[in-house]
Amino acid sequence: MNLDDAPVPRCIICPRQLLDHETGRFICTPCEQRIDQDLRKLAGPAGLYARLCLRIQPGRGGDGPVVTRSAGHPMPCNESVLSLTADGGIVSTLETWVEDWSTYGLGVHGSGGRLQHRVDQAVDTLRRNLTRAASRHPALDELAKEIFQIRRQAEAIISGERQPRRVAVQCTCGTVSTVTLDTDGFECRGCEVEYGHSEALRLPLAERRAA
Repeated sequence: MNLDDAPVPRCIICPRQLLDHETGRFICTPCEQRIDQDLRKLAGPAGLYARLCLRIQPGRGGDGPVVTRSAGHPMPCNESVLSLTADGGIVSTLETWVEDWSTYGLGVHGSGGRLQHRVDQAVDTLRRNLTRAASRHPALDELAKEIFQIRRQAEAIISGERQPRRVAVQCTCGTVSTVTLDTDGFECRGCEVEYGHSEALRLPLAERRAA
């Protein structure tokens, strides 16, 4: 094959053509910087995670959510906030990536502790190893998407922004997926067909099943 016909290396996120000094990387420098900025916004006493925790029980600082329930009374919390701040939410997403990166020699898994500490520790590990991951980890596009979605969801809750309505659509293979009007697209988990924004919105609505 003629060298002139070789595919041009591109960033797997934007996808901008990689420059000479970015040779061997999976992502371009601007995309690396955007991931770093999104991660940085999540951590610390004034970060998005700590501010979300204040929405559950004011006065607790950033130690993580504490929710109690009295018999016969509704749970005094916003469930969307709880799902993000509890174990299994933001912290688990971050730690899953840390654990995944450790298999590539990019940092080690954290040692536990309070939820805020675990978030800060995971963010620090990912940020410190991000530049090396840019040339080692082939799934940085997935990381970028997940971190961006977490940041946007947290910012929307804190600002009181109304969340976009989610609707269930059905792929031609029969698999049901959930999208919003501003979705960038998605990959069907049933047949792995990829849908862009317009194609996703043209899919038929999934029928509601009887309870």
